[in-house]
Amino acid sequence: MDARHSPTGFALKMTSKNLLVELFVEELPPKVLEKLGLSFASNVWLQLADLDLVDKSQTLKLGDNVVPYASPRRLAVWIKGVLAKAPDKSVSQKLMPVSVGLDASGQPTPALLKRLAALGADASAVAELRRVPDGKAEALFYDSTAQGLSLSLGLQKALDEALAKLPIPKLMTYQLESGCDMPGWSSVQFVRPAHGLVALHGSEVVPVSVLGLQAGRTTQGHRFEARVSPVVIEEADSYADALLRDGAVIASFTKRKEAIRQQLIERAPAGHFPLTDPNGDIDNALLDEVTALVERPNVLVCQFEPEFLAVPQECLILTMKANQKYFPLLDAQGQLTNCFLVVSNISPEDPSAVIGGNERVVRPRLADAKFFFDQDRKKKLIDRLPGLDKVVYHNKLGTQGERTERVRAIARGIGHQLGGDALAQQADTAAQLAKADLLTDMVGEFPELQGIMGGYYARHEGLSPLIADAIEDHYKPRFAGDALPRNDVGLVVALADKLETLLGLFGIGQRPTGDKDPFALRRHALGVVRLVLERQLNLTAKQLVDFAYSSFPSDFSDARTDVLQFMIDRLDGYCQELGYSASEVTAVVNQGRLPPLAKVPDLLTAVQAFARLPEAPALAAANKRIGNILKKSDADVPAHVDDQLLVEAAEKSLHAAMQATLPTAKALFEAGDYTASLQTLAALRAPVDAFFDGVMVNAEDPALKANRLALLKQLHEAMNRVADLSRLAA
Repeated sequence: MDARHSPTGFALKMTSKNLLVELFVEELPPKVLEKLGLSFASNVWLQLADLDLVDKSQTLKLGDNVVPYASPRRLAVWIKGVLAKAPDKSVSQKLMPVSVGLDASGQPTPALLKRLAALGADASAVAELRRVPDGKAEALFYDSTAQGLSLSLGLQKALDEALAKLPIPKLMTYQLESGCDMPGWSSVQFVRPAHGLVALHGSEVVPVSVLGLQAGRTTQGHRFEARVSPVVIEEADSYADALLRDGAVIASFTKRKEAIRQQLIERAPAGHFPLTDPNGDIDNALLDEVTALVERPNVLVCQFEPEFLAVPQECLILTMKANQKYFPLLDAQGQLTNCFLVVSNISPEDPSAVIGGNERVVRPRLADAKFFFDQDRKKKLIDRLPGLDKVVYHNKLGTQGERTERVRAIARGIGHQLGGDALAQQADTAAQLAKADLLTDMVGEFPELQGIMGGYYARHEGLSPLIADAIEDHYKPRFAGDALPRNDVGLVVALADKLETLLGLFGIGQRPTGDKDPFALRRHALGVVRLVLERQLNLTAKQLVDFAYSSFPSDFSDARTDVLQFMIDRLDGYCQELGYSASEVTAVVNQGRLPPLAKVPDLLTAVQAFARLPEAPALAAANKRIGNILKKSDADVPAHVDDQLLVEAAEKSLHAAMQATLPTAKALFEAGDYTASLQTLAALRAPVDAFFDGVMVNAEDPALKANRLALLKQLHEAMNRVADLSRLAA
């Protein structure tokens, strides 16, 4: 074997070549495969960059100068332009003060010689030391050249670091043969047992080792369809092509995913369409998981018996996706058909055995779903309610039965506020039955279907569509972008359910901390915000929190203030996501003021329009100044301005401008035209500027001072009617 193909023939030259590293392992966890691949690739590059083995002036660009690869049995990375040896570096090291390193005759002291010896230098280096001013004295500096790190050493460090940083959900321990003369085993820890390592710099093997494996140039292809075994990688740039040609493996996660996507579209029968996610794309989570399960995908069409379609399609879809990783097919109206797609990892000439096997496997799953559905319908939802008293919701908050009573009370209060007795009664009925499906066999098997199954069973019993839809919808919105409940009854019960959760869990101290939110309280609070804002409900946040708190026992911990602030924080983030600036949002919503939530969008629109006016910065600054003046006033400010006490021309001018402007601004505000109301105030900029330039508010005459404060108080109240404009000040 020549040096080019020898692991020990790695040449340390100042050359730049592309690098390929692959770790071949047993099947990796599919739900984190893509994340593992990206982490491995990124961290190898970052470590090599830190060691000056790649050009740090070029940022990490996945898919360009760094290409990650991840398949069920491998993690790999291709990196462009890696040096065989890092450049040498000039190093200057401070040794010690001159007075310590040299004696009176200029000869080196033992301390200096010892320090030089530690650096690999002898007494001859003393003559080359530099004297550099260091504060009040001089210090001795030693200049040397640090040899650049070789790629073999640098890649070893990079691999060790990259593997240590992998986001591995759980490590497993396995044994390797010790490799020494004496028999024995050594333990290794990794996400899955590793069986091969490839490290190529151009066409040369880099002599590194990890997890007890020595680097080479061979790997394994597809378990059943590889053309040769092992697959030999001649050079870094041929990795993906060689694996596809000889190993029947699409190494790139992205390309494999795209191949599956295209096959799903192309092989779906006419008039059938793969299930999509909320963004309208083919179910991305399922697509990612299946991509992590196959090395060379082959999509096949399968069927199940049409009679199973009598079961709610959510049940069938969930069991096919969650248990079998199949892609259900819908018709043009979005209804489930009895066809589905399977992504196989083999491509036999006759796929009938693969198709038949998958059809046999799915049949018992669908039969179970049908059995659960049939059994559940034999018992009414209302007859299940006593069972909720035996289900613990939280050991500090009682049972699901007790929780249901609290949700009912909140729903009645909100329903009465929004729609009188009729809505209150309907919301009470829906809230009473909303949790009954937790005791059904179907929800016991598929917890994700809670609410959905309750709606189906309510319709089967002949309950009002309003009630059935409300039961199904009361968990909405369940995630960002999710639809809101379809009717007012569902809206009220959804609010009640989320508010009870917030007040209850805050009350027992179960609040989110940092990035930990085990009870999804942020999602619940954001759901409340969305429900009120997007449905334009005439409710304040304080009203909602009070409704919820009143449903708990009188001695229950009062967390209303904290819950209110928690909701304001979610409202702040929600509004900023809509495109409003932080200062604009804070002007409308802050601790000192909280308007009815339904008005917030219109108020924000008005503030945003005002902020664009050329007069806005000056008026915002003036408003802030006025607020500070009024805060510092230690006397009661009169409610009215006395015209006879206006003596300065500037204060007379401001008063006149206010009389001409403020009534119009107030009328526009009361009419709901907040934008025009704020823009009317722009006319006050010049008189306000003139007032502060020419008038001393804190006059020596107490009467003049009080009158000027009254003038500013009126102006402050008018300017802050729509929003706290001081928040817009720089």
